[in-house]
Amino acid sequence: MRHVGLELSVVVPVYNEERRLGASLVGLAIALAGIAAEIVVVDNASTDGTVDVVRENSRPAVPVRLVHCPDRGKGAAVRAGVLAARGRFVGFCDADLAAGVDAVPDVLRRLRRGVEVVVGSRAHPGSDVRARHSVLRQVGAWAFRRAVSSIVPGIGDTQCGFKFFTAEVAHAVFEPLRTAGFSFDVEVLARAQRLGAVIEEVPVRWIDVPGSTFAPLRHGLRSFTDLRRVREALAGEPRPAWHPTPIAEAA
Repeated sequence: MRHVGLELSVVVPVYNEERRLGASLVGLAIALAGIAAEIVVVDNASTDGTVDVVRENSRPAVPVRLVHCPDRGKGAAVRAGVLAARGRFVGFCDADLAAGVDAVPDVLRRLRRGVEVVVGSRAHPGSDVRARHSVLRQVGAWAFRRAVSSIVPGIGDTQCGFKFFTAEVAHAVFEPLRTAGFSFDVEVLARAQRLGAVIEEVPVRWIDVPGSTFAPLRHGLRSFTDLRRVREALAGEPRPAWHPTPIAEAA
């Protein structure tokens, strides 16, 4: 059940984030100050003290809810959080806050005026990106972008962990989501495009934070396999005739 007056739900998927989650929740709560919001932390079967950190960081102004997701994978965790969210708008960000949450006010302005999907993009000319990637990861990212362009045309950065939706569109694209791993963003955006949703990319301040759980060799190869499965799955589905109802800006 959605809460009347709750404008924004921010989903944070976590796996063994005991060390940095507390600071991230404080930073996110500060960014959400003055907004009728909630933070939905989705624990993806952590084995450390992540759950305790979540329970210690709930604040009345910006409540923090804990959702458990036993199905492994970032896509599975984000899906669980989105479907449990109660806000009029729903988004997600990474636990390390690599994409600065100072973009939230701009995101909300766009959603309020009728944009249905807002995507943080490191490829946006206005973005401030500070990355320290290995050559292997850079080559893999280039190849991945090339492969993605045929599935989600026109989106400069599908993988930035900073995306927001109207609740209606969020449920429409996450409910049938099949990709549990790191490539889930591609399926989500492809489904949003098939709905005819209005999508805008926004600049972000993005800093590469050590400690990522993404392993280029292990997860990279699996990501390309996931892309093939996404392409095949969507090709086998009828194109939806339904178009989400735009949400007018609140008075």
